[in-house]
Amino acid sequence: MIRVIIAEDHNLVRQGIRALLEKSGEVHVVAEAATGEEAVNLAEKEKPDVVVMDLAMPRLDGAQASERILSLSLPTQIIILSMHADTTMVQQLLRRGVKGYLLKDAVTEELMLAVRSVSQGKIFLSPTISDSVMHLLVSPPGSQAETAVDLLTPREREVLQLVSEGHTNSAIAEMLSISVKTVEKHRANLMTKMEVNDLASLIRESIRRGLIILDE
Repeated sequence: MIRVIIAEDHNLVRQGIRALLEKSGEVHVVAEAATGEEAVNLAEKEKPDVVVMDLAMPRLDGAQASERILSLSLPTQIIILSMHADTTMVQQLLRRGVKGYLLKDAVTEELMLAVRSVSQGKIFLSPTISDSVMHLLVSPPGSQAETAVDLLTPREREVLQLVSEGHTNSAIAEMLSISVKTVEKHRANLMTKMEVNDLASLIRESIRRGLIILDE
């Protein structure tokens, strides 16, 4: 049996994915997560074969949560689910070790194929994006799309995600167990690095570069 964790913030979608996977008779869903942070904690505890991860997750988005899980050196592969065929985002995720990227409108036909493939260490991409992504992967490094994530520290990316979700500085400080002054410093650093002067521009530029993913 393939041991799977489902990370998706919408309960009905999560239950639908679970039913689809368990119907195959090849999968045992060991846990479900409603936030990126919960997905990381459950992956560390359960050490599943596969995590099926929604890209637009609260607290930590799917990209950040995946990066943390992969840094734990677990026997775990990750499939990202998204509404969008964002080739630059797929490129970033694959280069960091994610094995699958699946469009949500193709989940019913392709999800079990993806789970089976990545559990064996293979890459699985929705056919509608695979050609363009593979072209990007073999292109020379150094593009803005490639370096956008590397521009920020992990903590700055975490603050950026929480800012984009509308949390105040004091709320972010409490969530991350840091001071409000430290949050303000991170926000100032974000503005400088992204070369913007206001919050709306920061969020707009971060979305354009694929640094944050708003709820789908």
